Amino acid sequence: MYAVVGCSDCSHLWLLEGRSETTECPRCGSRRSYDRRRTFLETEDADHAREVRASMLANRQDEGEAFASIDSFDELESTVADGVVDDEAYLSASGLDPDAISAAGERDPRGSAGHGSRREIVEAAIESLETATEPAIVEYASDRGVPAEAVESVLEKLVRNGDASEHRGTYRLL
Repeated sequence: MYAVVGCSDCSHLWLLEGRSETTECPRCGSRRSYDRRRTFLETEDADHAREVRASMLANRQDEGEAFASIDSFDELESTVADGVVDDEAYLSASGLDPDAISAAGERDPRGSAGHGSRREIVEAAIESLETATEPAIVEYASDRGVPAEAVESVLEKLVRNGDASEHRGTYRLL
């Protein structure tokens, strides 16, 4: 069973499937017993319940005539599906090469060795290096496209934030 019900506090309309003891309004969160909710329709057909709710919402916005001109949800769905322009056609019509855009989206701007943000790369260096000294971390990170100045800045922030410690030139994550 499907029901179109309304909230007496905020006037929200929604669908319920089945019948529970209490219901909660998805908009304002008010809880009421099912019997105290205003029930506009009870039906076994989910599509019919959706159409009734949609019709009620359209009438609230003074769009009842526009809603009445559409036969059903199925017709609306097929109309929308037929009128949608896919990404490739849109890009081509805009004078752009869809294949070049797709290839650019798949490339990693940090190069093929980069694996994450600068902070993630520095943290990976600290975890994976046997002796995580600043020169070793800089070498590890620079192989992955992170400049030395950025490594120093990240190390300083990690220590300052308490995410890493430095003792006698060796770093470890906390």
